Amino acid sequence: MPTPPRSLRRLATALFTALSLVAVGGVTGCADDAQAGKGPLRIGYQRFGGLSLVKARNAAPDAQWSLFESGPALTEALKAGAIDIGQVGEAPPIFAAAAKIPFSVIGTSAPIPQGEAVLVKQNSGLKTFADLRGRTVALNKGSNVHWLLVRLLAANNMTLKDINVKYLKPAEGRPAFDNGQVDAWIIWDPYFALAEQPGVTVLADATGLASNREYVLASPEVVRDRTDDVRAFLTTYRKVTDWGIANPAERATVLAPELKIPLDVTTRALARSARPLAPVTPAVGVELQAIADGFTTLDLVPGPVDIAGRVDDRFSAVFQ
Repeated sequence: MPTPPRSLRRLATALFTALSLVAVGGVTGCADDAQAGKGPLRIGYQRFGGLSLVKARNAAPDAQWSLFESGPALTEALKAGAIDIGQVGEAPPIFAAAAKIPFSVIGTSAPIPQGEAVLVKQNSGLKTFADLRGRTVALNKGSNVHWLLVRLLAANNMTLKDINVKYLKPAEGRPAFDNGQVDAWIIWDPYFALAEQPGVTVLADATGLASNREYVLASPEVVRDRTDDVRAFLTTYRKVTDWGIANPAERATVLAPELKIPLDVTTRALARSARPLAPVTPAVGVELQAIADGFTTLDLVPGPVDIAGRVDDRFSAVFQ
């Protein structure tokens, strides 16, 4: 067989080398893409929520953090795929489920009924919640205090028709309350603690009415595809929460700069609102379902809403 000319041999060698490099590059690129696809866990948190302490202590340095003013805003970020994990109160999961936002409930906290309250002016003459009949009440729609309102109305044989509800975000509710544009403001910590100024009184809190738990929500994809990463993050969250409960003074000192509120306000709010984490159990699912059914009955959300089916207990051992 005749030997190919040298120029042909050089061309064949060059082509082989080029194809080899392309193949190696393709494999490397796939690996890089897979690693890039994993990325940091994207965490949504609220001012003062339990996750704030994790961020303030830099206990999860690989996480990517996003701050939200309220639970409904956070669940919208879940819907948009902008975050993987977030923490909210007890009503936002209901409204999110009604809106068909995909998520799983993977953790909760001990009840925090003293952490939300109805505030009125001391000189208003209002002594009980029933005195608000015909008055204007402000709250953040779809947040934990929305459920407190529902429970307060039921406890006082009132309905939504008996009051004028004004849906305002916390940043809007405070000036409306301060300026007398509303008669009462239903709000949670730390906004609650910030509003506890001279001349302001607590008309009622959630004691005996609502648990006011915090709930950890996660996208179903991250729970399914990154189970170990989620478990590791939740383990860190649990350790930091336990440290904070055991060291309240240090906890307040760490959190005050993160929250950008005075140390004394932070200390007061944490004293009533910081609680240990807890696993999601069938009983927690029943509790959430009762809230969903209550909102559905009042036509505040389109029903039926199966929130109990969103509970995923695969991480419960972390919170035991």
